[in-house]
Amino acid sequence: MYKTIGLFAHVDAGKTTLAEQLLFHTGAIKQRGRVDHRDAYLDNHEIEKARGITVFADQAILPYKTSVLQVIDTPGHVDFSPEMERAIQVLDGAVVILSAVEGVQGHTETVWQLLRKHQVPTFLFINKLDRTGADKALVLEEIRQQLTGDAYDCTASPLLSGGSDQRLEEFAAERDERYLDAYLSGSYSSEDWLNAVGGLLGSCRLFPVFSGSALQDEGIEELLEWVDQLLKPDYEAKEAETFAGRVYKIRHDDNGVRTTYLKVLSGRLRVRDEVAYDMDIGGIPAEEERSENDPRSEDKRTKDEATKEQARSEKITQIRLVSGHKFKMVDEAAAGQLIAVTGLSEAAAGQGVGALRDRKNYDMVPALTAKVFHNETLSAKEVLRAFRLLEAEDPTLKVLWEEQLQEIHIHVMGVIQLEVLEQLVKERFGLAVSYGQPEILYKETIANSVRGYGHFEPLRHYAEVHLKLEPGERGSGITFVNACHVEDLTIGNQNLIRHHLLEREHHGLLTGSPLTDVRITLLTGRAHNKHTHGGDFREASFRALRQGLEKADNVLLEPYYDFRLRVSLEEMGRVLSDIQLAHGTFEPPLTTERDVLLQGRVPVATFLNYPTEFAAITHGKGSLRLTFGGYGLCHNAEEVIARLNYDKNADPMYTSSSIFCAKGAGFSVPWEEAERMMHIEKVL
Repeated sequence: MYKTIGLFAHVDAGKTTLAEQLLFHTGAIKQRGRVDHRDAYLDNHEIEKARGITVFADQAILPYKTSVLQVIDTPGHVDFSPEMERAIQVLDGAVVILSAVEGVQGHTETVWQLLRKHQVPTFLFINKLDRTGADKALVLEEIRQQLTGDAYDCTASPLLSGGSDQRLEEFAAERDERYLDAYLSGSYSSEDWLNAVGGLLGSCRLFPVFSGSALQDEGIEELLEWVDQLLKPDYEAKEAETFAGRVYKIRHDDNGVRTTYLKVLSGRLRVRDEVAYDMDIGGIPAEEERSENDPRSEDKRTKDEATKEQARSEKITQIRLVSGHKFKMVDEAAAGQLIAVTGLSEAAAGQGVGALRDRKNYDMVPALTAKVFHNETLSAKEVLRAFRLLEAEDPTLKVLWEEQLQEIHIHVMGVIQLEVLEQLVKERFGLAVSYGQPEILYKETIANSVRGYGHFEPLRHYAEVHLKLEPGERGSGITFVNACHVEDLTIGNQNLIRHHLLEREHHGLLTGSPLTDVRITLLTGRAHNKHTHGGDFREASFRALRQGLEKADNVLLEPYYDFRLRVSLEEMGRVLSDIQLAHGTFEPPLTTERDVLLQGRVPVATFLNYPTEFAAITHGKGSLRLTFGGYGLCHNAEEVIARLNYDKNADPMYTSSSIFCAKGAGFSVPWEEAERMMHIEKVL
């Protein structure tokens, strides 16, 4: 039975050491490695060995009794949390490791919330009981207060060995009425109760807790036994279904061959099978949103053409079973297996393939941007090619190429990630690069509804586009609605406009930052039977969008943290003052006899370096969790706009002027005059 298990922890909780013990106990390795000895099996990259932290989510195959455990060791540092989140979406279960000394830490809570969002059955392991200051009882209390009240300490429970555990049975009965009568009447056997506990684990209503010391090999066998007995994903029943899979990682091997890591969710996959998936166009689903009055709402050709335009089918050339730095070639894979395949040239992490055609979104996204510097002897395009490969492996990098300035910019989680990227680019591509000081990644939106008009008609070219721009919900990105009548513009040209509007990020007018949270409606458009070319609608669409922005109330947005912190009553006043000074907001404090819990929201710009100060204030005893909380109104917009000093009129890539033709020659008309010269009557 295939079971995919993810290992999660805050940095230094002992996650990789526990992974080594699991590998040893299942016979996958003959000798345990150690992080401090730089010989851990799953931290096999030189960067990980040098830094002593997990950077990449690597996997291993561990046969154990009735199970084939596919263990993914995820990064514990917050800078690499997107790598961790991508792995979550293919898990059957998870083990969260906590230090018996430090207890529930900031990243522990972040991990926990992501696991709950994706409904992953979860075990907890309290590690480092051999350390001075270890307090298992206190950590259990923290788990129940800060993570879940459904945690139960299964350490040394007799249930697994066929005995009776009345406390555990009572715990299960409290969570499901089906088990209450059985508990009161004593009609269930130990095997029945074991199945009941497994069912509650599978539905995330019970979370078994274990404890021990990974370094001293204490509690590992017990954890393995419970995972083997309780976690029961039913993939055998899905083998007869059509093939479907989920991509969770992209890598390039030493020869530059693109390898797609995916989990087979149903059916079987064989070498030379054709696998279909949808192309990613601006992160927008294949079929655009339509207005209620769209005359094409029942026109099946529209959906078929849109799907055909964005779908791709490619042949699988290799299937690999990967364990650590080794892999084995196989001819086929079954439901439940983690595999790495070659042949899929553009499938991206989070994407469904085969019968599954959706795309998962991620919560962990960067709030910082940094400029890439390189030696003048290097070609900028050569450096860009290297970063495009890295972007395929980590889509959150969002590599941006500024053509006019010949500059590369990337999105990052933090300074540690930049340091790792510098070393990674040197090792993999032989390129020496450095980075500018990370800056806040601002975005822009609009606060009112406007119409945008674009016309592109140099000699022997023609296209006109009318758009409606409206504020979108916060966090919605750019959404597209089609309200254009087929009699005004062919479906092919309508799809072309949609494609161009979603093919890249657009800049706002205040700082040149990416445009977001805007709902774009195609109202109408016009083409010429003879002179319209595909690129004409690209020009007209961009000009219509930019012309609309010129008339809109533009708003600057900045990233925010959602924070959750716990401090003593004596430190509460200082921390509240810090939050207010940082332009943050908070909910009413929740106080106990010993401490206070605060939750709220604060700009990343003012709180980015606060964790260090917080640790000093609380002498390392307080807990602070910061998670990306989306974008909100910028607290110092005027100051930021003045500092960035963006000149919207000096950006040739985003002109708002339209081009008209008269007497055989094209001429430019500024945005404020172009509207009255449009060839199509305005749509009301």
